Amino acid sequence: MFKLEKVFQNDDSGYILYINIIKSLSLYFFTYLFVILNKNSIYDLFNFEIFKESNYYIFSFFISIIYFICSFFLKNRTDYQKNFLSFLREDFVNLITSYVIALFLIFIFKINFILELSLFNIFIFHIIILGIFKLYFNHLYQKLIDQNIIQKNVMLVGTYEEIKKIINDQFDKILIFKCCMITNIEKFNLKLLRSEIKFPIFKETDDIRSILEYHSLGQIWIINGDENKKRILSKIFRYSVDTLNIKLNKSFNIKGKKLLANKYDYEFYEKSRFYGVNLFMKMIFDKILSIIFLFLASPILLISIIGIYIEDGFPLLFTQNRTGWDGRRFKIYKLRSLKKSSFDKTMQVTKEDKRLLKVGKIIRRYSIDEVPQFFNVLNGDMSIVGPRPHMVEHDIYYSSLFSDFLKRHKCNPGLTGWAQVNGLRGATPSPEIMERRMEFDLWYLNNWTIFLDIYIIFKTFYALIKYKGD
Repeated sequence: MFKLEKVFQNDDSGYILYINIIKSLSLYFFTYLFVILNKNSIYDLFNFEIFKESNYYIFSFFISIIYFICSFFLKNRTDYQKNFLSFLREDFVNLITSYVIALFLIFIFKINFILELSLFNIFIFHIIILGIFKLYFNHLYQKLIDQNIIQKNVMLVGTYEEIKKIINDQFDKILIFKCCMITNIEKFNLKLLRSEIKFPIFKETDDIRSILEYHSLGQIWIINGDENKKRILSKIFRYSVDTLNIKLNKSFNIKGKKLLANKYDYEFYEKSRFYGVNLFMKMIFDKILSIIFLFLASPILLISIIGIYIEDGFPLLFTQNRTGWDGRRFKIYKLRSLKKSSFDKTMQVTKEDKRLLKVGKIIRRYSIDEVPQFFNVLNGDMSIVGPRPHMVEHDIYYSSLFSDFLKRHKCNPGLTGWAQVNGLRGATPSPEIMERRMEFDLWYLNNWTIFLDIYIIFKTFYALIKYKGD
């Protein structure tokens, strides 16, 4: 699962990046088709040499690159525009800009290029293609909304009057009000409230963690956040959910303000770095590297599987429930390193553990037992880099000790992490060690960049090579 709902959690920048990549590549591809079919038969469609020797080989490459830069990096919108005006303002203008810059670069670098009438024909062809893509991506965007793939599951927190005001207003289909927490609930008859509010109602004393997990909440709206709601915020901030302060007062100057559904001013109390473009880049990065790593590691994986089978038979894999993004449960995959006769899924493995298979000691030393987790990454349950997932029982225990512990679930858990490359790899025999690991994990969440992920991956490989464990 690609978890598109997470990509669109707070804005449409991930979707915009996705369509800009496709459109930019398409400009090159359709130029290729035009050149081949313009003067050749369909039987020459796969003869790349014809295109390579043509007048438009380098030109189309420039167009594709420049269009992408213009359409994304210079505009960098956070909301997708469906209207035709946006097509003229963005696609059409960006295409003209790309042509002008491409011709300028050809002139500067003295690249062999002859202006031909067919250039105008290609330009018209590109406009038609971009127009078709605009219609298609409009349709796809609406389809993703209708299927609740890019929905934002929201819990409302406020007085009855504030919540009633919100739900009576017309919002985009992206926003799904899943439940609410009424702060002045004691003033009303619960039966009456439920007759007016058609989704679950909670009070301040209810278990917030259970509410978050059951409804898979992506956002919490604190309506007109004031002093009376600080006690709720103190409980919510323990968990991995974006929290907004929604201001119902309409007497402000909307110029320069961030508006929610063009209605209300808002600000974030808590906001994850893993959404939109950031998350899209991280997911693409994860999936490409996972495929590469699985391919490279397949011989070692096969030898390890054979070794496990010879020594202790089936099962070859070890699965266990772990806690993922937003507290959601998933099954983690590992090569089995323990004897099946002494299997205990709740007990952490130590260096001198007598339950270890002979081959298990080897595969654990070099983290070969973790290789099947690349399938977890491909499935969307994990990332290559992130806080390591713990057993559910451990999460419950340590969350009662440390108030910020569950903030580790603000992103997908990882095969490796900032804590692991800083010496906190393996078991956590004491609360003190777990607290140190948590501090490293929270630093990673607050300072993440794609370059930090690359750095951690290199440090992980270096640590595995230098590892002196048994």
